[in-house]
Amino acid sequence: MAQYGFYFDQTVCAGCHTCQIACKDKNRLDVGFLLRSVKSYETGAYPNPGIYHMSTSCSHCDNPACVAACPLKRTLKDEETGIVYHDEAIACAGEACLRCVEACPYHHPVYVPEKKAVTKCNMCLDLIKKGETPACVASCMMRALKFGPIEELRAQYGDAVTELPCFPAVETGSNQLIKARANALETTFEEKNI
Repeated sequence: MAQYGFYFDQTVCAGCHTCQIACKDKNRLDVGFLLRSVKSYETGAYPNPGIYHMSTSCSHCDNPACVAACPLKRTLKDEETGIVYHDEAIACAGEACLRCVEACPYHHPVYVPEKKAVTKCNMCLDLIKKGETPACVASCMMRALKFGPIEELRAQYGDAVTELPCFPAVETGSNQLIKARANALETTFEEKNI
């Protein structure tokens, strides 16, 4: 199995939210629900302020807590790609359960009341299996997002990190690589609504 993951080049991200919108459109999500989100952070102070953006989605972990937590075995890890997804043929227990939502250290799966089900990023597995690119990656005008086998991404982008002060490492083993801006390594930061 080749474990797939994302690479995010924070040094070129403009914070435009296009990846977030493309994901929302592809997954037909209502207002208030995101499977990929872009957050902005401010560091420093006058005369040396800084800002950086962080685009995140499911980390498609090595040992996903959401998979282990799902009592219905609806949350699975694809055998070919390692991508974590929901088996839509299995009905979600919905609001009565929410174990996958509570188990995820990244707070990624979201419960959508209108669907009476939990949903999550599946890295556009349907598109990947057709040889296409995930919607978020394809839409990024700055080409800040890449995807593929994580070992290939690590080899290609050796300067990438897996954690930042705003995106701490957890025991599940994230498969999200980040080329960090220098100020994103600062431990004092404040999330901004931009």
